[in-house]
Amino acid sequence: MNGTHFGLIEAGGTKFVLGLADADGVILDRHRIPTLDAGETIATALDWFRSHDVPYAGFGIASFGPLDIDKASPNWGSITRTPKPGWSGANLVQPFADAFGCPVAIDTDVNGAALAEARWGAGQGKRLCLYLTIGTGVGGGAVVDGRILHGLSHPEMGHMRLPRHPDDAGFAGTCPFHGACLEGLASGPAILARWGKSLSECQPGGDEQQMIAWYLAQAVCNFQAILEPDCIIFGGGVMATPGLLGLVQSEADNLGAGYFVGKASAIVMGPGLGEDAGLMGAFALAVSA
Repeated sequence: MNGTHFGLIEAGGTKFVLGLADADGVILDRHRIPTLDAGETIATALDWFRSHDVPYAGFGIASFGPLDIDKASPNWGSITRTPKPGWSGANLVQPFADAFGCPVAIDTDVNGAALAEARWGAGQGKRLCLYLTIGTGVGGGAVVDGRILHGLSHPEMGHMRLPRHPDDAGFAGTCPFHGACLEGLASGPAILARWGKSLSECQPGGDEQQMIAWYLAQAVCNFQAILEPDCIIFGGGVMATPGLLGLVQSEADNLGAGYFVGKASAIVMGPGLGEDAGLMGAFALAVSA
């Protein structure tokens, strides 16, 4: 490595969090910028990193998706079929590689967070760690034996189909691709579209929170059936709703009916890295490049 610092980017649909870290992963500086159109946002991020006037050993980008993560593809590092205007086809890797002449690693924000939690957070010592974010969107990543799980591409856990809650049959869902998938039923925008307020503004433990917990518990049981993970970490703004995590644990235990090896109340948990999960995910990607 020629440089001594790492550039970190947590690229979200509403904001980019930029970070500067040393080789030990200590975050020396951070800055937030709004996610505008791709050209303007990337240019602003480049200016911030240039302003530090340090040699960079590499960059890690943990981004919203979907992403082309196939290094053999001519579009590697690009956002693909996102509903976010002005971002489909935007390449996140090349501008930073060209500007700083160092390796650039990219993966989804949830894969990055999963890797960071597995290394330094709530998933330490676990063989199979799942990370799910429930916020503006719903996404998930998995780390198995220290490696991010990939197939043809990155997982799209937020787009799994679920049974409908008996009291939710009339809600069409908000996902522009699938309507009533997990994201279309339990994301922040879905909650707002259904009830006109955030989940934290609803009655604690009331019908609204019980319904979202039921959907998330269905997802937990699906993951247990497919992967039987050591831990399932829930992050994101919706999960900041007081009491929601406990409701998910309880409902998942009920739905699992004692069949799975892992008890949901033991394996379902919040993130150990808190708000740093995104930037530390970018750091984990950068040092693994």
